[in-house]
Amino acid sequence: SILHNTPLVEAHVALGAKMVGFGGWNMPLQYEGIIAEWDYNRKTCSIFDCSHMGEFLIQGDAISSGLDRIVTQRIADMPVKTCRYGAMLNLQGGVIDDLIVYRKGTAEWMIVVNASNIEKNAKHFRSHLTSSAVFQDVSFQTAKLDLQGPLSRDILKQFVPHVSTLDYYAFDEFVLLGERCLISRTGYTGELGYEIYYPWEKSKELWHTILKNDKVKPTGLGVRDVLRIEMCYSLYGHELDEQISP
Repeated sequence: SILHNTPLVEAHVALGAKMVGFGGWNMPLQYEGIIAEWDYNRKTCSIFDCSHMGEFLIQGDAISSGLDRIVTQRIADMPVKTCRYGAMLNLQGGVIDDLIVYRKGTAEWMIVVNASNIEKNAKHFRSHLTSSAVFQDVSFQTAKLDLQGPLSRDILKQFVPHVSTLDYYAFDEFVLLGERCLISRTGYTGELGYEIYYPWEKSKELWHTILKNDKVKPTGLGVRDVLRIEMCYSLYGHELDEQISP
């Protein structure tokens, strides 16, 4: 089957990345090597291309739209500009996907889902949301770059000074290199880190600009797996799937 490319595929190849198929996407497994890349993340700063992840926008009241019932986490009482991690379950209690819900406004939400499940998840949301909800899949318009590691705040602050005010599992909208984007203080590494949701067609410029800083190194999926195992974070398709309950 044909693999999807993120907007940064040429940048990865130019950096000598070893490319592999992952969740239907052509992704960098490693650049310099897993141990070296682990070192950057734990000691300085890594940048990951996570543009393969899916993003859905939903408009509607938490309860009457059915959204609060679809996900395991309680979302009706979430403060605006915070996010919560949870899952979407099938009737047997197996995990359709694990996901993060972002509350963008009183009745405005963004859901971040796993790459391999975008189509399946979109179908599930569309069939279980009520007619009062508006659902939009923006996965192929939204690039996602993750800056992770102890120096991530200092590096990002050079571009977005106010990012340092974000609490863990909180987010805001910022202007970064002239583009309006959402930045959250979240990640899959256990380190201090940020996830940047950026316009798909503008993400190359952001990637190259951040990598001009010699404290930041590109990092692949191989080390992401090591980092998340160290933190006991589940990965869909390994510790979670439709036969395994949370």
